[in-house]
Amino acid sequence: LRASRVGAIAGCHVGEGKVTRGAKVRLVRDGTVVYDGEVASLRRFNDDVREVTAGYECGIVLRDFADIKEGDVLEPYSTRLLERELASS
Repeated sequence: LRASRVGAIAGCHVGEGKVTRGAKVRLVRDGTVVYDGEVASLRRFNDDVREVTAGYECGIVLRDFADIKEGDVLEPYSTRLLERELASS
């Protein structure tokens, strides 16, 4: 769906986990990562929401990307910084 002010809106069903506004996301088309960026807007019905959990539908706008096609898969992910422990010798 295209909206004049916002760009392309992906109508999505959250299969597992949750999607949050501002989250990192990959768009996968036919097994290839086409976009790697973040969720610019997350809506449920007409409400702007912070997160949507598994089992619910929502509308997602990606930051600086509008080439969304039917059948594309959005994979939200998060990164964490882990401290490495030094091995004692």
